[in-house]
Amino acid sequence: MEDKKIHYNSIVVDGHNDTMMKIIDEETWLPIINIGKSTEYHIDIPKLQEGGINLGFFASFTEGYYGNDAKSLSRNLALINALIFTYENNPDTFEIVTSIDEVNKAIENNKVGALPTIEGAYGINEENYLELLKQFYDLGIRAIAPTWNYSNHIGEGCSRAYGDSDNTPSEGGLTNLGKKVIEEMNKLGILVDVSHLAEETFWDVIRISKSPIIASHSGVYNLKKHQRNLKDDQLKAIKENGGVVGVVLFPNFLSDKKEVYIKDFVDHIDYIVNLIGIDYVGIGSDFDGAKMPLDLKDSSEMYKITDELIQRGYDDEAIEKILGKNILRVLKEVQQSGSYYLEALEGEIIYKDDELILNMSKKIDLNVVNSRIIIDGIAYEANIDIERTYIFLKIEELLKEKFHVVSFEIEDHGMIQRYTKIIHRDLKFGI
Repeated sequence: MEDKKIHYNSIVVDGHNDTMMKIIDEETWLPIINIGKSTEYHIDIPKLQEGGINLGFFASFTEGYYGNDAKSLSRNLALINALIFTYENNPDTFEIVTSIDEVNKAIENNKVGALPTIEGAYGINEENYLELLKQFYDLGIRAIAPTWNYSNHIGEGCSRAYGDSDNTPSEGGLTNLGKKVIEEMNKLGILVDVSHLAEETFWDVIRISKSPIIASHSGVYNLKKHQRNLKDDQLKAIKENGGVVGVVLFPNFLSDKKEVYIKDFVDHIDYIVNLIGIDYVGIGSDFDGAKMPLDLKDSSEMYKITDELIQRGYDDEAIEKILGKNILRVLKEVQQSGSYYLEALEGEIIYKDDELILNMSKKIDLNVVNSRIIIDGIAYEANIDIERTYIFLKIEELLKEKFHVVSFEIEDHGMIQRYTKIIHRDLKFGI
């Protein structure tokens, strides 16, 4: 009982899960499963509560659609929308959070916090990156892994190949665009996740990023030689950067043994602590994106990790750091170094006669020159109806994929105000 008290009195943070890809329909990409009730998955809200998990990094994952950036972006937006759906259906127990203050408030209100992240930014390109990153931030995204295994416009993934039918080899670390993306993420206060990067790309990020980074779900290369795991010099670099490693629970990354247990997972924690110290390690389960050790069936059994840490002699302070404080420290430092803030613009999206309209809730003096509508990172000149307080745009053929992100932006007496929402092509309104 004393062991469980230590676990449930700590703030428990899981640095990576893939649950959102489980709850959408694979044809429409619309959410159809509510994890507010018990499911067959590693994560649902009852399991998170039982396991004492206070905050999860919920990933919008795509491996990318090679040569189709718009479809890749649509897939990311579908999973972000699924997270919004989960919150809207469970407001008493589940909260989307984007800052440490919001994390603490959710805990005080006995809610599970969900931090939106992206795993595989295959929709970003040279034309849209600057505005699209801001739109991601508007939607609550606070961590981005530039690649999954496959390479893209930003840089080389750990498989060192593109995701086309020929599996075309890649090389070169971060691209010129990738360097600008990392710099912009630093400015916005978005955490850079290096878990799926090729080694050369990792070192480029270390050189360029002025903010701490996270390897959200990785292991130790010296314990299991796998392209997804980190070598000693990489671990030391993360320490120098002030970042954190979320150790993954996936057996394939933990051991060569046929049967893998929690103790094999904690071996990776031990290794990192002994090499670089207690302040740079956390947990990144990969729930619903991977198999689990034999003695940990799902997120409801997260306390078993604490049990093993206690058995190995970790004190309460060390356990609290591993369970969550280290990841929260990095998240806070990254956000404090960001400078992006815009005042919220209130209104309602309407689709009518091929026009995308924001019906603003109050009349505003508008500077038409500095008013824009941004769709999927591409800015268009806004049309203004001052009398009806409308901002609108003829969209015609602009909405080709299922999901899109739209921002309405105005300047009112020198203050930029902005409204950002995910919309669906066929439903014809914001969702």
